[in-house]
Parts: sequence; C-alpha cells; structure tokens
Amino acid sequence: MQRSEVNQKYTWKLEDIFSDDAEWEKYYDKLTEELDFKKYAGKLSDRNSLYEFLRKNDEYCIALERLAGYANMKHDEDTRVAKYTAYNAKVEMLFSRYCSEVAFYEPELAALDESYLKGLIADKDFADYDYQLRKILDGKAHIPSEAESRLVALAGETLGTFQDIFGMIDNADLPLPEIDLDGQKVKLTHGLYGVLLHSPDRDKRKTAYEKYYAAYIGLINTITANYFGNVKKDVFLSRVYKFGSCLEQALFYEDVDKKVYDNLLKSVEKNSAAMHRYIADRKKILGYDKLYFYDIYAPLVADAQLKMDFDDAYEYVVEGLSALGKDYQALLRKAKAERWIDVEEIEGKRNGAYSARSYGIHPFVLLNYKPTINDVFTIAHEMGHSMHTYFSQSSQPYAKSDYKIFVAEVASTVNEVLLLKDMLAKSEDENFKKYLLNYYLDSLRATLHRQTMFAEFEYLAHKKVEEGEPLTKDNLCAIYADIGKRYYGDAIEHDYEISCEWARIPHFYSSFYVYKYATGITAAINIVNRILTEGEKAVSDYFAFLSGGSSTDPVSLLKLAGVDLTSEAPFDFAMKEFENTLNQFEKLMGI
Repeated sequence: MQRSEVNQKYTWKLEDIFSDDAEWEKYYDKLTEELDFKKYAGKLSDRNSLYEFLRKNDEYCIALERLAGYANMKHDEDTRVAKYTAYNAKVEMLFSRYCSEVAFYEPELAALDESYLKGLIADKDFADYDYQLRKILDGKAHIPSEAESRLVALAGETLGTFQDIFGMIDNADLPLPEIDLDGQKVKLTHGLYGVLLHSPDRDKRKTAYEKYYAAYIGLINTITANYFGNVKKDVFLSRVYKFGSCLEQALFYEDVDKKVYDNLLKSVEKNSAAMHRYIADRKKILGYDKLYFYDIYAPLVADAQLKMDFDDAYEYVVEGLSALGKDYQALLRKAKAERWIDVEEIEGKRNGAYSARSYGIHPFVLLNYKPTINDVFTIAHEMGHSMHTYFSQSSQPYAKSDYKIFVAEVASTVNEVLLLKDMLAKSEDENFKKYLLNYYLDSLRATLHRQTMFAEFEYLAHKKVEEGEPLTKDNLCAIYADIGKRYYGDAIEHDYEISCEWARIPHFYSSFYVYKYATGITAAINIVNRILTEGEKAVSDYFAFLSGGSSTDPVSLLKLAGVDLTSEAPFDFAMKEFENTLNQFEKLMGI
C-alpha cells in the first residue's frame, strides 16, 4: 500500500506543527539566523544574565524541537524520500551548532561558588530550573572544561551516526526476501514477521524466522563493526565526563540509584525457575520433541485471537481503561478524532511504533497497525506514552516537561496491564481467559525477563571494551547465547540464529535503555495493583506521577504513585505476578 491510498483519518496531522514544507524551511532559516548564545558566556555569575539565558534557551529549544519533530515524522512516513532525510540532517547540524554555542553553560555554572548555586536553587524566580541546577551542583565532578564540552558538542553529529547507520540498515537496506505465503509470493517485512511468529502454523513460523535472521546474519560483520563503534563511543564519553563506567554515567544522568538496577537483576535471577517452568510447559502443550525460539510466540490456546479493525480496536482500548476515569477516556477519543495518530503499515514507512512530543502542541503516535492482539495492546501502550507526555507538558514549564527515560515505559505499561486485567475480569469464556493468561505470561517474559537479559548483554559488551577488549561477532554471539541459556533454561533449543538476536535490536544504540522496560513493567504492575485495590486515591496518586515531568528525580516521582524501587519489595511483587499468572494458566490448562 502507498501513502496516497490511505484514508486521511488514519494519518497524523503534521500541519499542527507546520502547514507545509515551505513553512518548515522558513522556520529553519529563522532559527539558523537567531542562533546566538555566545554573548552570555562569562556572564552567568550575574543573576539577571543567567535568567535571560535560561529563558532564551527554552524558547530556542521549543522551536528546535518542533523543527526536529516535523522532519523526523515526515522522514518516517517514507524513509526512502531523500528530501526528509536531508531535513533530518539539517536539523542535526543545527542542533550540533546549538550544542557548541551553549557548551559554556554547565562548565561555567559548575565552576561557580557552591553557595551561589544553592542560592539560585532556593530563589523562587528560578523555580523552573531548580532541579536542573541541582543536577549541575551534584555533577560538578563530571562536568568537563568548556573546551572539552565544546569539542564533544562539535563531535555530536558524528557520534550519533552509529544509530543512524543501524536505522538505515534496518529500515531501508536490510535484504528481506519474498516468501511463499499461502501460495503467493509476498515481501517479508518487520510487521509481517511479527504476525507470522504468532501463527499457529509451525512451517510459517520456521520459514519467517530463518529468512528474517538470514538477512541480519548476512550483514553481521557490518552490524558488528557498527555496534562496536557505538560502544567505543560510549566508553569515550564516560571517560570525558569522568565516570568509572558507562553504566555509572547512564544511571547518573537518569538520576537513578544503582540499587534499582541491582534489585532488578537480583530479582530476575532468583526467580528464573518460574521462567524455565513456563518454557517447559510451552513445549509440553505444543507437543514438540524439540522447542525452538520460533515457537515461543506460537498461540497455546486455539481460536482466541482478537482480530479487529483499527476503529473497533481503539474503542476497545478506551473502554478497557475505564479504571483511569472518564476524563482520561475523553482525552483518548480526542487524540483519535484530531489525528494525533498515523495508523497504517505502508511501503517505506518506519517499522514499529512510537510516541513523539512537541511542546506546546500535542503528542503524535506512529503505528503500523495489524489486526492482532499485539497491536491492540500497542495502541494502549503508545497512547500511555502520549498521555504521560500530555499531562507532563500541561502541568510543567518547558524546563521540567520532559520526563526522564527511566519512567518513560511506566504509563504505557500501566495501560497494557489495566487493559489485560479488564479483559480477564469481563470475559466469561474460559478459552479466552486461557489465551489472555498466556498473553500476559508472554508479555512479562518479553518485557521483564527478556529486557533484563538485554540489559545484562549490553553491560557485558561495554565491560569488555572498558577493559580494552574488542567486540567481534563471535564473542558477542557467545555472550548472548550464554545469557539466553541461563534465562530460558534447557527446555528450548539454543540455535545459532538466536545467538545473533542482539544484531537486530535497535535499542542497543541507546545504551542502557532496555533495563528501563523491565523496571517500567515492575512499577506498572505495582501501580495497577493499587488502582484496582485502592481506587480513587491510587488514581489520584498516579496522575500526580503523570504530571510530574522532571520536577524531581524519577525514583522519587514513582514514590508519588506508591512505588519505591530502591527496595526489593516491588520487584518481588512483579516476579510473584509472573509466578501467580503461571499457576492460574497451568490450572486452567490442566497441567
């Protein structure tokens, strides 16, 4: 399908940002001319000059964010269009120039007297920036000189190329073949691969799996070199900013206590027996002598798949989130009516799904909707992101409006878990309940177990480079295979294809991101439990979290919603949720 064939109501309305490309280009030229922050250098010890700089910086960043948002989303409509690839490149160059211009800011403030910074933090006129200033005060030891900051800023465009290169490999150049599907030759796409993995037809799953991985394995030397470069970049930056490791740097900038990371790994490790049991159950239910990784998405319950067109699926999601209140539901309906969402999978479109912010306007959502239960939950997931963005931007000034990535997956996962529990509660069909329990188990496996596995992989990959060892396709595949065996157990065949899975994970180019999916679902499970058992008070606490933006550290924001990740209790509760769900599933299945 081509974009011109899509009904307009299923396309996002980017005219809400810029009416057309000509307006974008005019805005770009204006921002390029207005880039002038050097006049503030050396003057930040003056309270008035600092305040003027911060306000001007906010205005410029809002404008730059709109430029970037439009360019990126136009590019993602069809990644083959060179014009929007060029738009993105222009924004990246402008952003690099901007970073260079303001490189003096943090080093200059960090060099000032501690009492001056504390005075600013306490000054009500600087209330919009108190958290930002507190982080500068806390990070004085990690802020490089102005010259070093400027050098890193100038290199910013180059340092970001590893992610860009993988994006082009994954979305434009990956040699995905045609496959024979029900007597017809069809192009294997990322979206179709996901559909086929959930097929009850084992031959279809096997063909899709082998063909899909063959495309990545055929490029694995290039992907390895690119990923090695990305990790070397991370190590370089951690040393420039005087951190002991890449993980330490990542946790510092997210303002996350290392106890949270340690609690996650510890909890998943000590509860791995339940996962091994589930994999063994899957093998038994399917009746296979050998279980392969293309079998772990296969439906275990027949004739219970949801197949709805987008309009019905969207309303189904809205109704399923009734526990969050009528105002929340009305906002979801408004988002659809006002075309915040790009729905259809079409040729050249970026795969996957995401929610994008644009301060002062509204969030946008990219989908590649297919009539599967996964995509129904994807609607709930991405709209959770967008509602989090909406509430944070509506409640916070620009400087505090963008919540930390650490909590980015909480609202999205709360929506998913609430929807699933609503479906379980309303269903009187035992077969459908079996299906939903199976789906929940697979969701927990993919989000809690698998993302923790990813987190361990990238930690070990970075550690190798930090210790002076190179990354090769062989040692990366060996690391991944070893972790997989520990996480999944002996009931499944650990083939070569799955040892190469790391090569197709785009999030590895945003280092130490993936563990946040696991902490996100941990927080979400605990929040949903409160909402369903405590009602209005818990919902009110949850909205306080959604509205928090980056007004304080993300771990403290989660405490507003009743979740303290510095203790082991929330993690143990989440892992117990997996075990309890498995117990229910086994009982219904008669295992």
